[in-house]
Order: sequence, then C-alpha cells, then structure tokens
Amino acid sequence: MFFIAIVFFVVITVLLYNSLIAKKNEVENIFGSIDTILKKRYDLIPSLVEIAKQYMQYEQELLTKVTQLRSKALKSNTTQTDKMALENEISSTLGSIMVAVENYPELKANEHLLHLQHSLMEVEEQLSAARRAYNQAVTNYNNAIEMVPTNLMASMMHYQPKELFSVEEKVRENIEIKKLFEQ
Repeated sequence: MFFIAIVFFVVITVLLYNSLIAKKNEVENIFGSIDTILKKRYDLIPSLVEIAKQYMQYEQELLTKVTQLRSKALKSNTTQTDKMALENEISSTLGSIMVAVENYPELKANEHLLHLQHSLMEVEEQLSAARRAYNQAVTNYNNAIEMVPTNLMASMMHYQPKELFSVEEKVRENIEIKKLFEQ
C-alpha cells in the first residue's frame, strides 16, 4: 500500500512538472512567433519609409521616428517587456503614417506603396492573432503557477507570472488627423 502511495505521488509530481514546463514553453514559443512576425514588419518599414519620403516632405519627423523605433526594436539585448512597449509605439506611428498617406493622392496611387500597405496589413493581422495566442498562453501559464496544486511545483521551480501583451492607453486613443499636419 505504501509503495502504491509513493508511485501515485511520483506520477502526480511528474504530471504537474510536465504541465508547467509545457505551459512555459508554449509562452516562449508563441513569443518567438511574435518575434518572427515583428521581424517581417521591421523588414517592410524601410521600404515604406523610403517610398513615403519621396512624397511626404512635411512628415519627415514621423518617418524618422518610425525608423529609430525599428532600430531600437532590432537590438538583440531588448527584453520581452521592452519589445512589447516598442511594438506598441511602432504600431501607433505606423498608423499615423498610413493616415498621413491619405493626404497625398500621388503617393496613395503609387503601386509599390499599395503593395507595401497590403503586405503591412497582412503582417498586422498576423501580429494581432499572435498577440491573442500569446495572451492566452500567458493566461494559462499564470493560472497554472497560481492555482493549487501546480502553484506548489511552480514555486519550487521559481516560476514567476508573465506579463500580457497589452496596448498602451496612448495607442487606444483616436488619432487626431489635424494634429498630424500641424507644424
């Protein structure tokens, strides 16, 4: 009887351990997918900025900002939290550029820009889906490390809660188009 209790305890411990490892790895895997999609986005940005520069004399500051943010995001020593913050800022700036493009009919009709916009929209949709998957994986992971009995195993493994991929309040605000064109 004692032997059966020991075997039962070992099996439960292994199952809890494996469950936590699987949840942690899922979070890391999905964040890696987000990284891949962000890389695609960062590769599109220089082309978009280059085409827009030809037409948009007044938005140079906006174009410079998105280029600087891209450079920061590509640094290898950027933490997950910093990447999330930079990603939100890039999203906001790219949105502002797309709104500004509307005021340049020649630019709006440019075939290369239209292709880049379409590609960027696809990447943004992929990024949105990846963020949802990441947040779901993080929620599952955080639940597992906080709920009994896996919280006991998680504390022994020194697992800490992970941060959800959220949008900053600034990004949630409506874009005031008038401000984009004021100098």
